[in-house]
Amino acid sequence: MKNTRHVFHLVVAIAVIGIATPVPGSGQTSDRDVLRDRIDMLLSTQEATIEGAPIGATALIDELFAWRNYEPAWSDPGMVKQLFDQVLRSVEHGLNPDDFHARLLGKRLNPGAMVDDPIFRADTEILCTDAVARLAITLQFGKLDPTYLDPAWNFSRKIERQDPLTYFNQVLDTETVALTLATLGPQNHHYRWFQEGLREYRSIKAGGGWQNVSAGPLLEVGSGGPRVAELRQRLRISGDLEGPAPANPQEFDSGLEAAVKTFQIRHGIDPDGKVGPRSIEELNVPVETRINQLRASLERMRWVFRDLPNKFLIVDIAGFHAYLINDGKQIWETRVQVGKPYHATPIFKDTMRYIDFNPTWTIPPGILRKETLPAIRKDPSYLSRNSMSVVTTSGKIVDPSTIDWPATTKGFPYMIRQEPGDHCALGRVKFMFPNKYMVYLHDTPSKGLFARTERAFSHGCIRTQNPFDLAEILLADQGWDRAKIDQVVASKKTTRVNLDNPITVMLLYWTAEVGDDGTVHFRKDVYNRDAPIIKGLDEPFRVSLPEGAREAIGYR
Repeated sequence: MKNTRHVFHLVVAIAVIGIATPVPGSGQTSDRDVLRDRIDMLLSTQEATIEGAPIGATALIDELFAWRNYEPAWSDPGMVKQLFDQVLRSVEHGLNPDDFHARLLGKRLNPGAMVDDPIFRADTEILCTDAVARLAITLQFGKLDPTYLDPAWNFSRKIERQDPLTYFNQVLDTETVALTLATLGPQNHHYRWFQEGLREYRSIKAGGGWQNVSAGPLLEVGSGGPRVAELRQRLRISGDLEGPAPANPQEFDSGLEAAVKTFQIRHGIDPDGKVGPRSIEELNVPVETRINQLRASLERMRWVFRDLPNKFLIVDIAGFHAYLINDGKQIWETRVQVGKPYHATPIFKDTMRYIDFNPTWTIPPGILRKETLPAIRKDPSYLSRNSMSVVTTSGKIVDPSTIDWPATTKGFPYMIRQEPGDHCALGRVKFMFPNKYMVYLHDTPSKGLFARTERAFSHGCIRTQNPFDLAEILLADQGWDRAKIDQVVASKKTTRVNLDNPITVMLLYWTAEVGDDGTVHFRKDVYNRDAPIIKGLDEPFRVSLPEGAREAIGYR
């Protein structure tokens, strides 16, 4: 069946996995009547609750148990235990088990549970089914709806409704509740690496976390005193410093310098091995904050890593890197420069359709108004010095000396275009995925800025360190090699090359990153985008349904 991982399939399948098809007249008439009454009660109220817990999947529960002739699905304590264990394991995804009725499910496994009470048993059926629905949606699509957090968000959250009984028949005899729930969430190694990173930092927290390193003068090789001992202990706890303790822990030696460099690399700081204010700032970030960065990253992955093509390009805005993935493997990566905080690069998904060599740059309206026009009014030679032309909307070049330059763009009938060349703000190549933000990847003459570890310098576009390597990879199946690219660039003529195989581009934002060797990296939250996610993850569960889910499973 096509795309059988849709949430509706999973919700229904999980709720009934491992249970024989109901046989009318097989007994438990009283339990059936009570369960039907309890479900009718839920459907008749605007605030459906069981023992104070909100129940959302009312239509699913009604449809499922009507099909089952109200035969109980969760009468086996072993099935409830499987579900309860998976609910507890939601912490591995950075989630809160209480969002999935953990307390009430655990109550049903207590030796003194009121199993002789038919209402208690009926409520168990409802709670278990609702818990599965919550898990299925959350692990597949995330707890939060990113469109509420970022107006630029355009990733699909759509599910397609198909006959749940067809899917149920396919999985009934082959899967269990535990196995099915364990396969939810992004099924890729990146997600698993993040989960391992989360376990590592939660282990550090369980061990007491770390103490702050006291403020003071620069620490470097040759420094000494109690602050060096604090630094040494801090780096040992986070795993940056290994090996036996030295005879004098208050001495800053070469081994400690190497550990400092490791820490700096992991936290996006220039690795000079010296501990100044920037390093102290990162050293003193609480372990709880690091845990939350990993939780936020896991939530973002649930938003994104679903139904991906074989080949796609990721720009990690907070990490200042771009990656090209093919068949699950990274085949290219480079440093990038992204937007300044007040020119924040948006998060969105689009399709790269063509490449321009020797591009021109038409100054965007905002930059034209705030920067270019004031510069021209101040210095008439600004245009010639920057190889800029004044053009009409039809592309006709206008003599700038004939223009009475205004102080505002209101009513300004011209465009300012920077001509091709090494001086052009776009460099010698740009990669176009047309979008309303006028954001794309491009070369840049500001190559020295790539040496910085924090690279938020642009007006929103993505300046790319090794753009011609990317062009060569993307055009290889069209008969292009580096020699042909160099020849076109040397011609100085603007040349557009359409991609025979357009590629998905995702502009994302990760303040935590975990490599395949398990090394956890953290980045400064340059756009302050983590806080709303953490707040939402910590709040009581609210249903943020993907498109189509309300009709499919009846959440309200």
